[in-house]
Amino acid sequence: MSLNKEVFKTRALTALVFVLVMLFGIFINGYTFALLFSIIMFGCLFEFAKIIKIIKPKGYRAFLIFALPYIIVPLIMFISLGINLDNDKINFKAFNNIVPVAILFSIWLNDTMQYLVGSFFGKTPFSKISPKKTWEGTIGGAILCVFVMGLFGYFVPAFNKLALQHWLTIAAICAVFGTLGDLLESKLKRLAGLKDSGTFMPGHGGFLDRFDSLLVAAPFVWLYVQVFVVKY
Repeated sequence: MSLNKEVFKTRALTALVFVLVMLFGIFINGYTFALLFSIIMFGCLFEFAKIIKIIKPKGYRAFLIFALPYIIVPLIMFISLGINLDNDKINFKAFNNIVPVAILFSIWLNDTMQYLVGSFFGKTPFSKISPKKTWEGTIGGAILCVFVMGLFGYFVPAFNKLALQHWLTIAAICAVFGTLGDLLESKLKRLAGLKDSGTFMPGHGGFLDRFDSLLVAAPFVWLYVQVFVVKY
């Protein structure tokens, strides 16, 4: 019993530190934002290389090129959503975190709602890749994610910079493609015979475990923002 308590305390403390670091990086300024997600990028690259080496021990280096579309480009797109250009030059002082916040909150909310709905109502398996996922949890989580993010966009004054329809659409994009990102990373881990991608967060996994949804959702949100959201 005491061991379980210690494990719980370790996981709770790790989660708290993680949340605080994320909030610090996202909300302080453009420098902390870019630094945080640059560190996350290198962490994801390290774990991806480790997984590929397990899957393809011989000639694994040739497959590392897939890190470009899977990790590097998506995170650069994500960072660019918060760091503006000034005369074609990166301006860290022109920092606007509204869309990155919308993406991260949507992904975290979708994951949480999927887990809760799936725990109470889940019966139909969603995919063999991730046996714990259910159709009920996936659909219910997505609906609740869009609904709650809509409430944030409508009632929170700081979020009014982004029109309500954009909050709803970004949440929907993150719910759909974030789930696909989770499945993709689960497939890689299964091929490598791993439970977690890494150990940087005791009890919670590695960088890829924490940001798998972001890697797939970010490019689609970036595309949506470029096409439909002129200013925010």
